[in-house]
Amino acid sequence: MSDTESGEKLWYVLKVQTNRERTIRDALLKKIRLEGLEDSFGEIMIPSEKVVDTRSGKAREHDRKLFPGYIMINMILNDETWYLVRDTGGVGDFAGSAGKPLPMEQHEVDRMLGKAEEESGAQPKVKIAFSVGDVVKIREGPFESFEGTIEGVDEHNGKISVMIDFFGQSNQLELDYWQVESV
Repeated sequence: MSDTESGEKLWYVLKVQTNRERTIRDALLKKIRLEGLEDSFGEIMIPSEKVVDTRSGKAREHDRKLFPGYIMINMILNDETWYLVRDTGGVGDFAGSAGKPLPMEQHEVDRMLGKAEEESGAQPKVKIAFSVGDVVKIREGPFESFEGTIEGVDEHNGKISVMIDFFGQSNQLELDYWQVESV
């Protein structure tokens, strides 16, 4: 392990148990505090984005993991820090080749951090269960009960474009995603 010791904090990827990312991150933070190794560790991230999901007519916002089963950790890699991380329950291994932890490339770190910053300032995406080409029925508005084909989906604004046949002519409507249902 000593050949990778540089004294510099680098980003690494940890393989962890899926759906336990948050509890594993909390356990790592607790172990780091107990061992007094705060100087050897930086941020521990679970890359996610905010999405809006509608159930029973109510919109609710939640975080969706971008990489389920993985945690990004900023740390100085040495024997002590390596063992602390590896001995934490739920941690599988560092991502790398042949069991040797490989730090992330700088462009990967920039992309990951940029995505996180971009998402924290942006509006949450709306989770839309439809895709282009789906046939839907309009359930609200002046074209209620008309059927049409989805031409476009805008997750940022929660809108969909639907092409309907009205008196023998094709017309494109922009509707809120909740105004339609699957046929």
